[in-house]
Amino acid sequence: MNIAFIPVRGGSKSIPLKNIKEINGKPLVYWTALAASGAECVDKVVIATDSSQINDTVLSFKLPKLEVYDRDPKNASDSSSTESVMLEYIEKAGLGVDDRFILIQATSPLLKSHHIDGMYSALIESRADSAFSGVREKQFHWIETENGVKPINYDYRNRPRRQEFRGIIAENGACYINSVGNILRDRCRLSGRIIAYELPACTAYEIDEEDDWAIVESLMKR
Repeated sequence: MNIAFIPVRGGSKSIPLKNIKEINGKPLVYWTALAASGAECVDKVVIATDSSQINDTVLSFKLPKLEVYDRDPKNASDSSSTESVMLEYIEKAGLGVDDRFILIQATSPLLKSHHIDGMYSALIESRADSAFSGVREKQFHWIETENGVKPINYDYRNRPRRQEFRGIIAENGACYINSVGNILRDRCRLSGRIIAYELPACTAYEIDEEDDWAIVESLMKR
């Protein structure tokens, strides 16, 4: 079984009740729920929340494959990790070690069904253990040191032309796939041999602040 898991919580300091605030005419979490429900590789979509208001909103979507999981409030605090609610659900639902767990972040509404299906196919074809979605960045990155800064992805003395520069892959936070067995063993969303699945550059935006909201809504309308 392949389970798409979307954790959302009621508390959000930057944007109150962010996950059900409307963006492009629908609650934020609707867009990733729609993408997961429409993915052929997904058997079940689980939205895990500690909020009755989010619960009621999600159930009103009436999307196929969709159900709500009442997450423990202790795993929905500002300091809780996403892994904590993943493990909570896996253990309570009694999932099998060979089941695939597809973690999707509600703050990435530009994720589409075909992205999820493409990523799953790439994972299976590569025989990797886990995968994450990302975007290719072609900026030149530097890291601070005690003696100033140093480049980490190019040689500044031999600056490549942009069309010849492969750049680096940055996680966009939208989607992760791993087996239940790996997650239980390593307590982490990624493990073993990991592959990156490249998504369009626009999916680099995650909604955390009001400025992100305006940018993503504009992209969605386009």
